[in-house]
Amino acid sequence: MDFLNYDFMQRALLSAVLVGVTAPAIGIYLVQRRQALLGDGIGHVAMTGIGLGFLLSTNPVWMATAVSVLGAVLMELIRWYGKTRGDIALAMLFYGGMAGGVMLTSLAGGTTANLTSYLFGSLSTVSESDVTAICLLAGFVVLVTLGLRRQLFAVSQDEEFARVTGLPVRALNLLTAVTAAVTVTVAMRVVGLLLVSALMVVPVAAAQQLSRSFAATFAIAVAIGVSVTIGGTVTSFYQDVPPGATIVLLTIGGFIALTALSTPLARRRARAAAAGQVPGDPAECVIPAGRAPERKVGV
Repeated sequence: MDFLNYDFMQRALLSAVLVGVTAPAIGIYLVQRRQALLGDGIGHVAMTGIGLGFLLSTNPVWMATAVSVLGAVLMELIRWYGKTRGDIALAMLFYGGMAGGVMLTSLAGGTTANLTSYLFGSLSTVSESDVTAICLLAGFVVLVTLGLRRQLFAVSQDEEFARVTGLPVRALNLLTAVTAAVTVTVAMRVVGLLLVSALMVVPVAAAQQLSRSFAATFAIAVAIGVSVTIGGTVTSFYQDVPPGATIVLLTIGGFIALTALSTPLARRRARAAAAGQVPGDPAECVIPAGRAPERKVGV
């Protein structure tokens, strides 16, 4: 526990815990919506915000947040109105964001080396101002993902049904995209912009190996997220390896392990259900075919 004697490790661990909570919290909705790579696209756009922060001598975290939110709104508008050419517009937005970040960093007198800590994460560069920004942004993400969980779940499952019930589908979709953008900037100091999407998706996929309930999947995914971010941060300190890569590899390892453990459990449940020993749960609803994986998820 000697790593706690270092101020930068205290800041890094606090940031890691917040990332471990927020990334899976919004990731579960993205997985249900089949937008698992949205975080990756936002990460590309956020690079322009970082470069702009360098150029204007402001905190890159806040600038990246502003640009990421704008990019997320544009992505959602493209999804609504882009039709057949929407994928081309998104590709230009993603790669334009990356190119803009490199160009603005260069104009600010820096090099691509200045972007490395934001692209892949860095423990020693997490400042007190970064921690303050991360705490505020993480609070927003938790408030949205927990406070509006029923509405977001309904829209993620079936937009048409949610619209019929009177929910503001477009507003909720936009809020989901904005929350994902905020999460990307929360995580970029610990995991890195290019790897944050994995922390949004893989813990959720791992949790789904153990549970069919939305609430349980949410809790397990967050527990996995916090475990791997803390484990990756501590490992990075002792072994002097990149924290982002370490965290992602631990997450993937956890997914493989839980998949192996869940296979015999699933077979046992199937045999028990076939024998009539496991009654159906009336609280569960089946995800509509063609919109999400065929898995029962309970509200």
